[in-house]
Amino acid sequence: MALKLIDIDDRLIHGQIASTWIPDLGIESVIIANDECANDPVQRSVAGLAAPGIKVSVFTVEKFIDVLKKTTLKKVTLVLFGNPIDALKLRKNGLDFDYLNVSGMRFNDQRTRVHKNMSVTPEEREAFKELDAMGVELWMQPTTRDEKARVMDLLAKVQ
Repeated sequence: MALKLIDIDDRLIHGQIASTWIPDLGIESVIIANDECANDPVQRSVAGLAAPGIKVSVFTVEKFIDVLKKTTLKKVTLVLFGNPIDALKLRKNGLDFDYLNVSGMRFNDQRTRVHKNMSVTPEEREAFKELDAMGVELWMQPTTRDEKARVMDLLAKVQ
């Protein structure tokens, strides 16, 4: 499998993804597994335009589980999730990864800030704990040029 990076960014594809992660890692294909984006024709079309020259596929989480059962990734691929709950669901259902990056989870009234670029709900915190227990390395790094921080260390600082 040509899976290069699993990333969580609730903005999905945007400037930082297109200008750092994609070129710095030599990404040839981006898969977005996000129900909201997959079910919104406008978001889906915008996602495809955000990374010129890169194949962008958008699936619901369930559809991506089905796709994984039938297909092997051949291109150097970045898989983007909007939250750790969806990443955990995919990990349990066939997407084999041992490293997960968080490049952005914005603060809102349901989330607690744990880093200037990362905020979590109680459910998201639990999903990270479960991924950690499965042996997945969890890092917070907004771009390839930023310092990395361990997600579990960030979560431990703020209860």
